Amino acid sequence: MYRFLTLFTLLVLVIATAANHKIDASPVLKVGSEGQAISDLQFRLQTLGYYKLPIDKNFGKVTRSAVQRFQKNNGLRSDGIVGPKTWAKLKKLSVNKKELSMLARVIYAEARGEDYKGQVAVGAVVMNRLQSPKFPNTVKEVIMEPNAFSAVTDGQYWLIPNQTAFKAAKAAVKGMDPTGNALFYYNPDVSKSGWFKTRSATKKIGNHLFAL
Repeated sequence: MYRFLTLFTLLVLVIATAANHKIDASPVLKVGSEGQAISDLQFRLQTLGYYKLPIDKNFGKVTRSAVQRFQKNNGLRSDGIVGPKTWAKLKKLSVNKKELSMLARVIYAEARGEDYKGQVAVGAVVMNRLQSPKFPNTVKEVIMEPNAFSAVTDGQYWLIPNQTAFKAAKAAVKGMDPTGNALFYYNPDVSKSGWFKTRSATKKIGNHLFAL
């Protein structure tokens, strides 16, 4: 009886896990597809500069053309179909609407005293971490990783970002990176941690020193 219950419990867990993966998985999209997933796709392509029209939840020829250009520029099969490989690359290089707001928040909280270039630089570090295998796989996880950003720790992350922060966030997503591919930054006048001295510095922008 105990063995039966154990096997039954394991079976339930396997089914539940499979169901969760099915829910989380992004659907395959192509011409004729409709729905919220198209909005996410179009928004991501829009932030990268591939899609210029209003977001309309319909996968038409213009969306297919945008997908094909993205695929071609990123070493993917340029078939205009958004499958697992295209989704994976998109999610490493772009953000959805909620993630853009999160990126603007961390930029505003960490760098609102910096000029525009300095704000873009902070956003670029987040995007560089998103693309690095050394860091988590989503914008939320990158930002919320313990001790990753002091503004999250001290609560300033929850301040409402201004339009400059959103502009800087969009620029960082689109590929602007004045840091030289930096993964870290700090203010040497504030932080006295010796750990940063072990990193290879790339540039100093405003009050922040950026490093690999």
